[in-house]
Amino acid sequence: MNTELPPPAATPLPEPSLNRQNTAGAGGGFRWLICGLLLFSTTINSLDKFTISYLKSYFCSADGFGWSNTDFSNITSAFTIVWAVSTIFAGIIIDKIGSRLGLSLSVAVWSTFEILNSFAGRIVGWHVVTRSLLGVGEAGAFPGALKTVAEWFPKKERAFATGIFNSGSSIGAMIAALFVPWCLVMWRVDPVTGVDSHFLGIFHGWQMALVLTGVIGFVWLGFWIFLGGVPAKLRGGRLSEAEYAYIHADAEGGAEAGGADARAGAQAGAKESAWEIAVKTFKLLAYRQTWAFALGKFMTDGIWWFYLFWLPDYLEKQFHLSVQFAGLLCFIVWGVAIPGSVLGGFIPMRFMNKGWPVYKARFTSMLIFAALPLCVLFVQYFANSNIFGAHAWAYTFVAIVLICIAVAAHQMWSANLYTTPSDMFPKKAVATVSGIGIAAGGLGGALVQKLAGWLTDHFERLGHGHTAYTILFVIAALAYLTAWVVMKILVPRSRPVTDL
Repeated sequence: MNTELPPPAATPLPEPSLNRQNTAGAGGGFRWLICGLLLFSTTINSLDKFTISYLKSYFCSADGFGWSNTDFSNITSAFTIVWAVSTIFAGIIIDKIGSRLGLSLSVAVWSTFEILNSFAGRIVGWHVVTRSLLGVGEAGAFPGALKTVAEWFPKKERAFATGIFNSGSSIGAMIAALFVPWCLVMWRVDPVTGVDSHFLGIFHGWQMALVLTGVIGFVWLGFWIFLGGVPAKLRGGRLSEAEYAYIHADAEGGAEAGGADARAGAQAGAKESAWEIAVKTFKLLAYRQTWAFALGKFMTDGIWWFYLFWLPDYLEKQFHLSVQFAGLLCFIVWGVAIPGSVLGGFIPMRFMNKGWPVYKARFTSMLIFAALPLCVLFVQYFANSNIFGAHAWAYTFVAIVLICIAVAAHQMWSANLYTTPSDMFPKKAVATVSGIGIAAGGLGGALVQKLAGWLTDHFERLGHGHTAYTILFVIAALAYLTAWVVMKILVPRSRPVTDL
């Protein structure tokens, strides 16, 4: 594969250490307000995505729709596949129209179909359609956010900013775990009196959960339209000249070069035809840097989906817990993941502030984070009641702590992995590369879900259900180190792409 190195006659510039805090200072904090809006959007994205997961008990109950587990899985599988494929096109579109408009359209689309999903009734096919179209909208969330971070932050702060907004994935899951059951209780048919307390004579609890979570997206949209934009257009207004210079301090030629690059990229994008965009996207597949990011996502994103969808089932079966208590433990696990995401961005930034080059700081941090999930190799040992007997309940919490470490480590890893496209590609290609990688991660997630289902069914038929989770935890433990090695082989040293 072509790595497109500079011509031999050219003398490559050394990679900047980014230890430049004494040059102009941060000059203000407007970029962190933008980061806060990205955190808000990612939280809403996760909340809307996983609302239906907490409605499963109603949809599959005799008092609800009476669906089978297969009916429910058909809806979630359709969403996952459509979302994964759509991220490729979402990245291309956002690179062409810009992060502000791209994110606006993305949030508007998914919020609209979140609300429309409440009118689908008990017909599985309508839920498949509305959730799939919601997936089309949600596909633009991360490519748009990553492109925004590349536009608004110098390289040394990008992983930290990404870690902050990526923590919204955990926050949204936590909010959904509390908010959706509340909606089901608040607007329900009372089993004693038979009184139907649906809202305004229209919406029941499951519908209110979808409507309210959808409306929140439009609230965010108002703030984004008012405050969002690219630095070049807000320069001298909400964005001070000092902060603008700081944002572009690590670009060759300084702030003026950064502004010129943004303008040139916008002008080039405006002239590109659909065919030219397709050719550019195909060209990106010739770079090892693209494959490094895509394979890193493919090999590790599925682990997050495994924890998200299978952890409650594991806790209930392995430790014989009630659904409510298993849910509480899951709430704690997602809570621990939040500081993990932020810490994952903070550590490489500290390395860079000490003078480390970007590549060294990024890959050293990722190696540390890739080693932490090895702890889940011991989860099944501490979960074995035959070993600890009457004291097994105490070791349950040891197993939970190990899972918390692994989930937090995933968010640390993810915050840096998401940042690698902006480290290796020019800003105009970040969203497209991100879309390719996120699509690969979605497909990896679908494979892990299928594998988890097959393993649990197979070994439960044999009476050894714990064996399935032993295999899955081994995969979860080794996935990150394996991905790091693959990425290191593909990109063994700093090789930014400069010819796009």
